[in-house]
Amino acid sequence: MDATCSPEDRQVNLMGDSNPLHVRQHGSLLAAVEKRALVWIAQRLPRWVNSDHLTLLGFAAMLMAGIAYWIASSNRLALWVVLIALAVNWFGDRLDGTVARVRHQQRPRYGFYVDHVLDLVGTCFLVGGLALSGYMSPLLALALLVAYLMAAAEEFLSTHVQSVFHLSFLRIGPTELRIILAIGTVYLLHEPWVHWGASGVFRLFDVGGIIAIAGLVLKVVVSAVRNTRALYRAEKLQQ
Repeated sequence: MDATCSPEDRQVNLMGDSNPLHVRQHGSLLAAVEKRALVWIAQRLPRWVNSDHLTLLGFAAMLMAGIAYWIASSNRLALWVVLIALAVNWFGDRLDGTVARVRHQQRPRYGFYVDHVLDLVGTCFLVGGLALSGYMSPLLALALLVAYLMAAAEEFLSTHVQSVFHLSFLRIGPTELRIILAIGTVYLLHEPWVHWGASGVFRLFDVGGIIAIAGLVLKVVVSAVRNTRALYRAEKLQQ
């Protein structure tokens, strides 16, 4: 389904006007290459495969990734299932909107709402699986989930008041995050620990979780300051 509309797409808003619901900004490292690949795939998909199918496929794959992390606490081979699930999640989650646009079947409000509700639920499963895997401290996993939800809430509020949905921050978007998570998961198969000399030995995903939390908090702060300043200037009180 079409989670967002691109800047050039004209959509129908809540009042029935012909203004765009919002525009999508995607400036990640792989955005241009990914867009070409997604359009190429979308043009060749069988007609019976629609956006809803792809959205549900991506959601199911995210649930499977979380369950596989949990199973990996007793069987490390389940980490291979995580890698497959991440790839399938990319296919479904990133392709659904492209299929809708290529086929001119956009449903901007429906797509945006359902896609992001499922993303929130799927992320809870993924982080929950990490918390149960033994590869990440449960407390740190909870902090990571809170940071993610804060960043998501701020972005949704920003989209509402600014009519711009940002898909990336510091050139890192959903696809780059999947790749980083996949690389970390592969490394778990070899060594789940990070040795930092005199500082001690730490879980790889604890270190990664701390970095992710710092990045999410930075996004919230930067975006909140930027949006507050822009809105204040746009709505100055008359003296």
